[in-house]
This record gives sequence, C-alpha cells and structure tokens, in this order.
Amino acid sequence: MKELLELYENKQPEIVFNWKDSETEAEGWTVINSLRGGAAGGGTRMREGLDMNEVLSLAKTMEVKFTVSGPNIGGAKSGINFNPQDPRKKGVLERWYKAVSPLLKSYYGTGGDLNVDEIHEVIPITENCGVWHPQEGVFTGHFQPTEADKINRIGQLRQGVIKVLENTTYSPDISRKYTVADMITGYGVAEAVHHYYDIYGGDIKGKRAVVQGFGNVGSAAAYYLAQMGAKVVGIIDRAGGLIKEDGFSFEEIKQLFLDKQGNTLVSKDLIPFEEVNERVWGLKTEIFAPCAASRLITQEQISTMIDSGLEVISCGANVPFADKEIFFGSIMEYTDKRVSLIPDFISNCGMARVFAYFMERRVQMTDEAIFNDTSMTIKNAIQNTFDNNSSKTNISNTAFEIALKQLV
Repeated sequence: MKELLELYENKQPEIVFNWKDSETEAEGWTVINSLRGGAAGGGTRMREGLDMNEVLSLAKTMEVKFTVSGPNIGGAKSGINFNPQDPRKKGVLERWYKAVSPLLKSYYGTGGDLNVDEIHEVIPITENCGVWHPQEGVFTGHFQPTEADKINRIGQLRQGVIKVLENTTYSPDISRKYTVADMITGYGVAEAVHHYYDIYGGDIKGKRAVVQGFGNVGSAAAYYLAQMGAKVVGIIDRAGGLIKEDGFSFEEIKQLFLDKQGNTLVSKDLIPFEEVNERVWGLKTEIFAPCAASRLITQEQISTMIDSGLEVISCGANVPFADKEIFFGSIMEYTDKRVSLIPDFISNCGMARVFAYFMERRVQMTDEAIFNDTSMTIKNAIQNTFDNNSSKTNISNTAFEIALKQLV
C-alpha cells in the first residue's frame, strides 16, 4: 500500500488554475488531479490561510472518494484564501465563479465545502454565470449525454440535492424544511458506524460516542447516532462543548441540533473550549466521530481515547489527523494499527454519492431511496474492506489499497 500511495501522492496534478481577485486580497486555486473518465469533481472551500497544497491534497482525496461513491471520474477541489466572515465574501465568490465557469461548463463539477454553502451560494452564483448546475462539467465531460438527457438529469440533480425532507426518520423537524444536502453527510458518518458493528461484530446500541465539531456534519452525525441508540457523552466545538458521562438522551441531542445557530453549538450549559478540550479525550467512549476541520487531532489526544476504550472512528472530516502527509501520515497509521479507523473517503462520501445517484437516469426521489442508496454504498465499501481483511485493525490501510489499485 505504501508504494502505491507514494506513486499516487507524487504524481503531478493535470491542471492547476490560479486566480487573484482584482478587488480584494483573495487568491484561489482549482486543482484537477486528473480527468479520469473525462471529468473531475470536488467542492469549493474558503478560509484564511488556505494554500495550493491544501487544495491539491483535497483533490487527491476526492479522487480516492470517487472509487467508492462513483462516478468513475478524477478528483478536484477549489479553494479560496480569504476570510469567510469578511462582508466582501459574496463579491469574491461571484468573481471567482465567473473566472472558473469555463471549467464548470466543460469538465469540472463543484459543490459546497468549508464556509461555502451549496444551496445559498454555489448554485445561485454559478447559475448567474451561465452554468446550468455546479455539476454540469461532470455531465458534459463524463456522461456526454444528449442535450435532452442532460436537461433531464440536471433537473433531477437540482431538485434532488435541495429536496426538503418529508420523512421524520431523516428530518429532526419537518416544519424546519431540512434538505438532503443538510443531513446526508452526517447520516453517512453515523451509518458507517452502524455497518461497522453489523459487519465486524457488536451492537451500536448503548455504545458511548464523542463528536468533534457541531456544524452541518457533526450535528447530523450526533443526531443519527443517538437515533440508533448510541449514547453521545461528549461534544467539542470551536465555541466550547458539552459532557454528560452517562450520555445525552436522543431528545436532548435532537434539541441541541434544533438549537444550533448556523454551524455553532448553543447551550446554556456550554463548557468553555479550554476546559472541554482538557476533559473530552479522556471520557470512556467506544465511538469517535471527528467532524470538524482537517488536521486537528493530535497523537496525544487519540492515544488518550484509545486508552479509554475507543473501538471505532468514523471520519466526518477529510484528513482529520494533524499529519503533514497528504493522506496516510504517522498519526493516522498509529491509529489504524490500534483501533478500527473508517477512512473519510468511505464514511463522509454521502454528498458525493448523492450527486452520483442523481446523475443516473431516472431514479426514485423519495427520502428513503436517497438515504438508503448512501447507506448501501457505505455498507458495500466496508464489506469489501472486511472481505480483504477481517481484522478490526488496519481497516484504512486495506481500504486505501483497494482504492489505489484502481487509480495507479
């Protein structure tokens, strides 16, 4: 696996598009690792301090993810080095998408990512640039459909991603109009844990869980884990956190989900960040769902969790460990050898899978069909990994080997 990984990591990306904003200090990159299958896909993120290397590593991560989620295309990513809280953000995004729109028409598909919202920013701004849908380039380059077929499938994709959930199994409150895009990634993170116990042995009910991050992904993962009968004992977010050693009830987790403001955990019992960061890693817990930003988790934190009885990690964040390497750094390798580590390209593939699902010819548009498709995709990937290595350790190593054999 290491040799395959080295070959893959060191291969130069096919296209690097660099943009400097004419009106602000913003700088952006689209990195297309390859045009495998005639197209490439990957979301757009914005944060201060972002650089081209971060975008490149995420583009390579996306290519690995597509081996699980489909379609069989190359990996790409866009990133803008700019403060997302700056009031000039909208203008920056408008100029960025105008510059990158020829790629989006031809062979590149994008979506939301860190600090860039799929529904409120990506879709309306790209439409104003003459792009039918942010995934249009994938249709054009990979599927090469007739004009009529393209119109039908883009219509299906448009409708599907922003579909309001009507089924109370999937929506915490149907009156709030949560969409597929709001919930699917966190659902996949929770489903990965559920399938892990089904395949490798054990029962999710009663297992204690810690969730890092309470944004779109973390809050949904906590909600679905609690719905499955897991006991969330700790939540750590940028603003602070919550700890309850005997576990929050499903109703309490549901209320925390409904009370969050944007991507921020809100509670009258909020523990300051410094204190929760001291305590949360040592809680007795079997499940860990890192769903915050990339490259945060230290070896010391993960060692403390392992010593406290950790069994499985389901990654909601891309590359959650504080490694320098693109994928499989020393902290990730250390973790993979000691506990069951489900890699990000399996556990957080929900949104990528939804895009792939709606790109197919006529599919069912029910909540059950959409969520079940993501669940089965994750189940099949975990089962395939188990079939190649039935040990509860080195799961990520095995999963990477399966994926890289398709790419190198």
